[in-house]
Amino acid sequence: MKIKIVGTALLAICTAAGAAQAEKIGTVSTTFKLLGANDKIVIEAFDDPDISGATCYVSRAKTGGIKGSVGLAEDTSDASIACRQTGPITLPKEVISGKQDGEQVFRKSTSLLFKKLQVVRFYDQKRKVLVYLSYSDKFIDGSPKNSISTIVVRPWQQAVE
Repeated sequence: MKIKIVGTALLAICTAAGAAQAEKIGTVSTTFKLLGANDKIVIEAFDDPDISGATCYVSRAKTGGIKGSVGLAEDTSDASIACRQTGPITLPKEVISGKQDGEQVFRKSTSLLFKKLQVVRFYDQKRKVLVYLSYSDKFIDGSPKNSISTIVVRPWQQAVE
């Protein structure tokens, strides 16, 4: 029992480290459920934890019903992402060099244990564009459903740390 508690605590710490926290922007109901919460689409925003001035908005499906109300339902892999410049962009050297390509900037649990919605970041040096990819993964099998968004980083908007 002690090992299970320590493992769960470590998993929670590792999941929280480095990834941004989302701010709920709004929800809309998509399906009426007689018992429990309705199925919804949730819109959340998060700032890139490494790049000031970059904000992403994610819309994702949230399963309702009795299982959804108590946190036992598995959400579908449907999600969309839109990222925008919301202030002066500051690019760390690690991002410009490509050392942080594929780094996770957001992670949200979409089931009780093993399914996660993730957002990872890439930097296209040639075109000076930040690319954000959202996708869903699962311990055994993930989903090919994905979405991308980009932010153009113009030289006059960019500061280098």
